[in-house]
Amino acid sequence: MAEEQQRVVPTYDAADEYRPEPPPPPEIPAWKDGSIRIGIHTSIASDIVGALELAQGLGCNALQIFSSSPRMWARGTARISDADGVRFRARRKELSLGPLVIHNNYLINLASPDPVLRTRSVQALHQELMRAIALGADYLVVHPGSCREGNRESGIAAIGQGLKQAARGLRLGELQILLENMAGHGSCIGSRFEELKAILDACPDLPIGVCIDTAHLFASGWNIRTSDGFEAAIAAIDRTIGLERVAVIHVNDSKTPLNSRVDRHEHIGKGKIGLEAFERILNHPTLAGKAFIAETPIDKPGDDRRNVALMWKLTGKVVVAAGKDGMKSRKKTSGSKRNKAGRGSRAAKRR
Repeated sequence: MAEEQQRVVPTYDAADEYRPEPPPPPEIPAWKDGSIRIGIHTSIASDIVGALELAQGLGCNALQIFSSSPRMWARGTARISDADGVRFRARRKELSLGPLVIHNNYLINLASPDPVLRTRSVQALHQELMRAIALGADYLVVHPGSCREGNRESGIAAIGQGLKQAARGLRLGELQILLENMAGHGSCIGSRFEELKAILDACPDLPIGVCIDTAHLFASGWNIRTSDGFEAAIAAIDRTIGLERVAVIHVNDSKTPLNSRVDRHEHIGKGKIGLEAFERILNHPTLAGKAFIAETPIDKPGDDRRNVALMWKLTGKVVVAAGKDGMKSRKKTSGSKRNKAGRGSRAAKRR
């Protein structure tokens, strides 16, 4: 009879268990150092990396760009090449610029009741997200859309669904989508904070927040030129959206009067909102940590430089711009040439 095998029962020692090193915490971008961030929309026309040089030369430490033509449907996918993406991200890190905000194409309308336009809009927004990821952008600003002859409730639902469809299959990483408040013209959605909140609620799994445009806020009926009016607007934003979900402030004066429902930007302090109001906005404690980005017009050389310098001055700082002016003044045209050129559009000039 074979000798009975001796049974050995191993003892378990928790110290022997393999424990992989925990992943390192995500690196905090250099621009999130608590300092005030001032920027302006710069052009990518000559070279996408040139937009960074323009911003830095104008005295900015943040910037906004378009990633492609803002008033044309992109041909093909309009991808950012790997080489351009690497070059852009590396140069931005060297210049310590941030946040990088990308504004989406103006033709995108996720609320459209036209199925063809809506499908095209979802595809275009998907491409915008891909380009923003390639460039290492922090925020992508999106206009909610216009429901046109449809009803607003259906339009809001369509926007939420469109945002989710556009982001499907993408790893957004640190990229956040920001809905911009609108001036309230016609059937445009987003002039009311409740509408923005409804869209946010429809996308609980997306990294999504809000960008507040001062000119749009004023045109939609909030009298932010007075202290009481601005405090009322801030309280309403906090009550509905939550100030923690506001990441970017578009700093624009308004050519049109209060409650005009018309979106026309003016140089800071030269419009209906006024200089005193912008000093209050730029220094308001509840907006600390937000990025302030100007989308002011360009009427003559040096306008960008002057608007950036004024924003810094209103915060109590003097920043000396080292580079050339960001843009040349727009040429005056007339008749059909003016319509073709899109005179008056900052977007057409800043591609």
